[in-house]
Amino acid sequence: MIKKELAHIRKQFKLDHDLLKLYDILNVYITKDSEEIYHYECQPFALLDREKQELYMGNFKKLLAGELDQKLFELKFQEDAEEPTKVLLHQGMVTGDTEEWMNLMLVLVEKMLKDNKYERDTVVTFVRGQYFRPTKARNDEAEETGKDEMFSHLFILCSVNSTEQPRNTLLFDYVEREFKYNVIVDPIIKLSTPDQGFFYPSVTDNASDVNRILYCAGKPNDPNFRFIDQVLNAEKTVTALEERDYFEEIVKEVAGEQLDAATIAQMYEGVHHVIETSESEEPPKLDYKDVQELLTASGVENVTAAKVEQAFQTVIDDRNYELKASSVMPKFTTKSIKIETKVATVSVSPQDLKYVKQVNYRGKKCLLIEVDEDVVIEGFTLSTETL
Repeated sequence: MIKKELAHIRKQFKLDHDLLKLYDILNVYITKDSEEIYHYECQPFALLDREKQELYMGNFKKLLAGELDQKLFELKFQEDAEEPTKVLLHQGMVTGDTEEWMNLMLVLVEKMLKDNKYERDTVVTFVRGQYFRPTKARNDEAEETGKDEMFSHLFILCSVNSTEQPRNTLLFDYVEREFKYNVIVDPIIKLSTPDQGFFYPSVTDNASDVNRILYCAGKPNDPNFRFIDQVLNAEKTVTALEERDYFEEIVKEVAGEQLDAATIAQMYEGVHHVIETSESEEPPKLDYKDVQELLTASGVENVTAAKVEQAFQTVIDDRNYELKASSVMPKFTTKSIKIETKVATVSVSPQDLKYVKQVNYRGKKCLLIEVDEDVVIEGFTLSTETL
C-alpha cells in the first residue's frame, strides 16, 4: 500500500458517497475483567439513524488517519499460524450471508478476549462494505468516463473503542425553573479516539491484497504487538521511530558520537533528495551501501561500505536490512527538530539546520543561529553585537 491508495480509501468514508457502500455493522460490548461477550448487535448500516451514521463515519475516518509506519502499518500475515485470522477475515469478506459474517466476527472477538483483560468496558465495531475506484481519470469530453470502469474492493473494517463514565452535571430546567442535579449512569463510547483497529484487505496496485492487513494504532509509534501477533496473526512491525533510532545508532557506529550541524544538515538533505527523486511508487529504502554513500557525501571521513555493513549487523543484527528513507529523518520542511538546552528549546527544520552551530565563546558553549532579519522579543528589537 502506498500513500495515494491510502488517501483514496480515506476519501471514500463520507455519508452518501457514490463510491462507498456499507452493508452491515456489528457492535460487540465487552465488560472489563470479563472473558465473555456481554452483548452484541448486528444490523444494516443503512437502517441506522442519520446521527449514528455520522458518528460511526467519524470514527472510521479517525481510525484511518495518520502516517504509514507511524500510526498505520501494513502487515503480512504469519504463514504458520494456527486457526489463522486471515482465513476468518477472508471468509467473512466474501460471504453474502450476514449471519455467517457476524458469527465469524464474533469468533475474532473471542480471540481478542483470550488471555487478555481490558482496563475499561470496550466496544468492538465491525463494518463490512465495498468501495470503488475509477480505472482511469474522468474525461468529460469523451463519451465514456472513468466511472464506466471501476476497481471494486470488498473490505472489513474494525474499530476498538474504550468507554468512560460520564460526569454528573448541574442542569437548569426551563419549564420548572429550577436547578437539577443530573446523574448519568450509561457509559460513553469514545468513538472520537479509537484505541486501535484494522482494515482488511490491504491494497496494492489497485488490487486487494488478501495476504496483508492494514493495522491502525491508537497513537503514533505505539502499536499493540500482542493484538498484532495473537489476534491478527500478523508479523511484527517496525515503527518509523524505531527505524530512526536504528539510523542514528548506525551513524554513531561509523562516524562517532559528535557531528557538527552542517554535517547533520547535509545528511538530511541527502535523504530528502533520495525521497524526492525516487521514481518508484514504493517508498525508497536505504541499504548499507546507500548509507555509506550518504555519509561520504555529507563529509564524514574514512567511511567504507564494510564499516557501514558491520554497523548494520551490530545495531540491527541484519547486514542486509533496508531502512525506509522517510523514516530515518524528521519532516524536512517543518520545524520538527527540537534543540533542548537548560535555557531554551529551539525548533528548527532539517533544511534549516545548516544555519545552526555550537561554538565556544569566552570558554562557554553557545548556540549560534544565523538569521537574515532582526530578532524581535516582546516587541523589542534586539541590538546586534559583534563578536
